[in-house]
Amino acid sequence: MNVLGLSFYYHDSAAALVKDGVLVAAAEEERFSRVKHDSGFPELAIEFALKTGGITIDDVDYIVFYEKPFVKFERMLLTAMATFPKSASVFRKSMQRWISDKLWIKSMMSRRLKVPRSKLLFADHHMSHAASSYFTSPFDESAILTVDGAGEWTTSTMAIGKGNKIDIKKEIRFPHSLGLLYSAFTAYCGFEINEGEYKLMGMHPYGKPTMCDKIYELLEVAEDGSLWHDMKFFSYHFSTNDTLSKAFEDHFGKPRRDPKLQDTSLDPYYCDMAASIQKVTEEILLKMVHHLHELSGGMKNLCLSGGVALNSVANYKILRQGPFENVYIHPAPGDDGGSVGAAYWAYNNLLGQPRGPALDHAYLGSEYSDAEIEEFLTSNDIPFEKIADDREFYKYVAQQLADGMVCGWYRGRFEWGPRALGARSIIADPRRMEMKEKLNSKIKFREAFRPFAPSVLEERANEFFDIPEAEKHFPARFMLYVSPVREEKRDVLPAITHEDGSGRLQTVFKDTNPAYHGMIEEFGNLTGVPVVMNTSFNLKGEPIVESPAHAFNTFSLSGMDLLLLGNYVVKAEHKKKIAETKFHLRHHGDSVTQMVS
Repeated sequence: MNVLGLSFYYHDSAAALVKDGVLVAAAEEERFSRVKHDSGFPELAIEFALKTGGITIDDVDYIVFYEKPFVKFERMLLTAMATFPKSASVFRKSMQRWISDKLWIKSMMSRRLKVPRSKLLFADHHMSHAASSYFTSPFDESAILTVDGAGEWTTSTMAIGKGNKIDIKKEIRFPHSLGLLYSAFTAYCGFEINEGEYKLMGMHPYGKPTMCDKIYELLEVAEDGSLWHDMKFFSYHFSTNDTLSKAFEDHFGKPRRDPKLQDTSLDPYYCDMAASIQKVTEEILLKMVHHLHELSGGMKNLCLSGGVALNSVANYKILRQGPFENVYIHPAPGDDGGSVGAAYWAYNNLLGQPRGPALDHAYLGSEYSDAEIEEFLTSNDIPFEKIADDREFYKYVAQQLADGMVCGWYRGRFEWGPRALGARSIIADPRRMEMKEKLNSKIKFREAFRPFAPSVLEERANEFFDIPEAEKHFPARFMLYVSPVREEKRDVLPAITHEDGSGRLQTVFKDTNPAYHGMIEEFGNLTGVPVVMNTSFNLKGEPIVESPAHAFNTFSLSGMDLLLLGNYVVKAEHKKKIAETKFHLRHHGDSVTQMVS
C-alpha cells in the first residue's frame, strides 16, 4: 500500500511517501524550489517522492493532508468575531487567502494531482504531529506529547500510543499556547517568528533568567502544565503585523526592532530575556511530562513532536529531569514532519495496517550518482580531483581539516528535517577556536553568537559529552539534544563549546552513514578527537543545498577551502571562475548555466 502525506499552505511545505509501512522518501519543497520556508503546494517534493518510490501518482492508494482546513477556518472566523473590530484587518487579509485557496484544498489536490477525491484524506494537525513521532519510534507503546504554536484549535496534546493506535487524552486550545508564547519573546528580542526561535535559544546562555517572575505574570500555569495567557499582553490573535500588545511593551519595555542590533548585538537585557523565557519554557514542559507520565500509568517511553520539540536545550532537560526512561523525537518535528505523520496516521491508525520499522536515520532526500556529479563538473569546466578509494579519501579529508581547511561535505541522500547531519554539511576542525568566528563571518554570514554543532562517533560520544549509552538516544542522532561538553574536554573542543559549556551534538552511526563515520574516525585517528565541527551547507537566508549545482554555487560565494562532492575534490582556487561567470541555477537545480557577464 502506498500513502502520500502532504503539508503546505503555512510554512515548510513537504511531501512524504510511505510504502507498506516504510518511509521511503521525505523532503521539504524548499530544497527543490530554493524558496526558504516555501509554503506553496509541494509539487517538486511530490515528484521526488514518487520517483524515489518507483511509482506514479496512479499507484498511490491514499493522499493525506496534515490538517483539517474547515476546522482551522472555524477558528479563524470565531477568533475574528471575538476580537472585532480590532481583528478587521487580519480578518480581511486571511479571508482573501482562505476564499481563494485554503477552503478548496481538496478540489485543488484532486485537480493538480489528477486523482479522484475518494483518495484524499485529512488528518488532525496534532494527530499528524503525534503520528510522525510515535509511528517512526522504536516503541510498541508510548506516552506522546505534542506542543507547537497552533493547529486547527489545538496547541498541545497529551496522548497514548499502543500498537498501531493513538488515543489523544488531553489538549490545550488556542489562543493559549506555549509555542506562541516562545514566539512572542522571539519577536520581542528582535527575531523573525517561525525563523528566529533557534536564534533566541542560541542567545540564552549569554544571559541570566532574571525575569521569570515577570513572565509568569502574563500566565497561569497549572501543575499539569496547562497554561492560560492573559491576552491583554498579546495581539497575535487579531493583528496581521504585531504579536505583542502595548501592555506587553509597558510590562517589559520596548522590543528590540533595530535590524542592525538584531544580527550583532548581545545586549544584556535581551540576553536575560532569552534566558528567562527558555527557563519558563523548560519548567512548563517538565510539568507537562510529569503529568503525562502519571496519565499514562507510568509508561517508560515518551515521544515528542510539534515545533517546540526543536528546542534541543529543553529536550535534554526532559531526558535528564523528566520521569521517562526513553525519549524519541522525529527528525522533523515541525509542520514539515506533519506530512510523515499524516501518511502514518492513515496507514496505521485509520487503516489498521501493521507498524513498520523504526526510523533510525534521516537520510530520506534526493541523491546524485558519481556519474551525475562528474558530468556536472566536466560540463561546466570545473577542475577537480577524484580519490576513488574511500578510506584514502577519508584520510585526505581528515588531514585537510587538521590543517585548518573548511570543507563543504556533500554525499548521499540529503537529510529530512532542518538539521544537517553529514550529508549536506560544512565541516571544520573543532579544536581551533578561530573556526567559530571564521564560519560565522566569512562562510555563513550570520550572527557572531550563533553556536556550531559537533558530530561525534556514537561509540565515543560519552567521552566528550554527557550522553551515557549514546546508542539508545535516538534524538541525538538527529541533533535534537544540547548536552554538556565534559568539563575536561571543553578546552579540546573550543569551536563547538557554547557559552554555557554545552554542544548540540549529533551522534554518528557507522551503519546509517558509513562515509561520514569513516571520515570522522580518520580525523580521530589523526588528532585523538573523533569529533568534527558541523553546520548546514547553505548561506544565511537560503535553503540547504540539494544538487551539485547548489553546492558549487554556495561554495563559490563563501570562504570555504574545499568542496567535497562524493569522492570528488574541488579546491578554492577554482572559485576564481565566479569572477568571470554568473551562475544561474535552473528551477530543478540539476545544472549550472554559464552566462558570460
